[in-house]
Amino acid sequence: MSLFSPRRYQPAYYPYTRDTLPVRAFTTFERWAKGVGFSCRMCGNCILQETAFICPMTCPKGLRNGPCGGSTPEHCYVDETRPCTWYMIYERSEKMGRTARLLEVNAPLDGRKVGHETWLDLIRVYREKGHHINPFDFVANRGRFSEAWDRYFYDVRQPDWWLGDDKYHAPASTEPVSELERSLRAGRFTVTGEIAPPLTANVDPMVKKARLIHDYVVAANFTDNASATPRMSSLASAVKCLEAGLEPVLQLAARDRTRYAIESEVLGAAALGVRNILCLTGDHLRLGPGPTPKPDQNDMDAIQVLWMLRRMRDDGIYLDGREMKTPPKFFLGAAASPYAALPRFEAIREEKKVNAGAQFIQTQPVFDFGRFTEWLEAVDKRNILDKVYILPGIIPLKSAKAAHLMADVPGVVLPPELIKRMDNAKDEKEEGVAIALEIIEKLRATKGIHGLHIMAVHWEEIMPRLIDESGLPKPVREPSAVPA
Repeated sequence: MSLFSPRRYQPAYYPYTRDTLPVRAFTTFERWAKGVGFSCRMCGNCILQETAFICPMTCPKGLRNGPCGGSTPEHCYVDETRPCTWYMIYERSEKMGRTARLLEVNAPLDGRKVGHETWLDLIRVYREKGHHINPFDFVANRGRFSEAWDRYFYDVRQPDWWLGDDKYHAPASTEPVSELERSLRAGRFTVTGEIAPPLTANVDPMVKKARLIHDYVVAANFTDNASATPRMSSLASAVKCLEAGLEPVLQLAARDRTRYAIESEVLGAAALGVRNILCLTGDHLRLGPGPTPKPDQNDMDAIQVLWMLRRMRDDGIYLDGREMKTPPKFFLGAAASPYAALPRFEAIREEKKVNAGAQFIQTQPVFDFGRFTEWLEAVDKRNILDKVYILPGIIPLKSAKAAHLMADVPGVVLPPELIKRMDNAKDEKEEGVAIALEIIEKLRATKGIHGLHIMAVHWEEIMPRLIDESGLPKPVREPSAVPA
């Protein structure tokens, strides 16, 4: 255990290229000193200034922009023997009055710099950028000193190819690029669904489900190897959905992809007519069926993906700065986990996602309505409800067994009274439908939400009934209004 951070989940990086002997000696000392103090992994882009001096690279996922959807105050969901690094960062930042610093969108790692020293790099940046910090201002003019200090460390941690900030970036275009965006912009209460891609190469059952819900939902999500379990790709499923006449939402998990693969895949998706993209970090590999792959940390997280795709769309540039003649058109979304960390902490992450580029948010399933409204109020206090469309998640419980399994999902809270109702039900399916209808009624009357996202896991045929019996509006489609 280090002095200021949790223990490392993975060992420190070592450089890919060989430095001179004096620099190697200096790097060895720096690795030891920072390891003792912060469990440093020598990532090459230290952001301790922004994270209350707790190293975020001690997170098993290596997340640099906030916690995952499974975060809890008690422990990390990947490794329950350790605390959640980001929960510690939030708590200490709050005590130090530094939570505003958590809004800056931090860059993914640069492979050319990992494992190398950073203390000497501080001197190089100071000279190259022409910074001037007057130490006497620390006493004589604290405001001027802080401004110079912050500007200097911004240049240290934000490479020219990234330039992340803590500001909101509105979409460059106000014209809707998909039916989902058009429906939400028009102020309609919008319902989306979800279909799990098949475990085989047979797409017929999936296409049948798409046709079944076509007249009931505006668009359907296709999960991207949820729970780290291989299925047909989200992109292939989305294209098949398009062919069946239903607009897809492509779920894109950063977990399995490098930045190059993400850029390539979204350009291919745009060329194939997929316009809605839900950016996710992805469940950790330990949740998969095994044998578990080597648990390398993610190249990017969901917020970094949002930042990169927004710039591809609005600025027409790749991450490396190359220009595109024909930028892709996307309606960008993100996921939210209202029950993970404390609502005021989760709201920081939602604001960061919106600032990075999220235009709509779909949440984890809502079972505890009271705690959901606490999260929504916390989000509202950050003044972002007028910048993003919120679609709470609904999962109809098919059985008592499903209820117990759902209660164990990281980031989901299922009140004991609902589990008891399912356990005591004479007809478990009917009780699950009744619970879903009750939650839908409450959510529909809640100010600040713009629709619902129904995730009927392997029970897609129940969606039409839920929508009919709850009186939820059916989609109004005007394909000609959506640009090709």
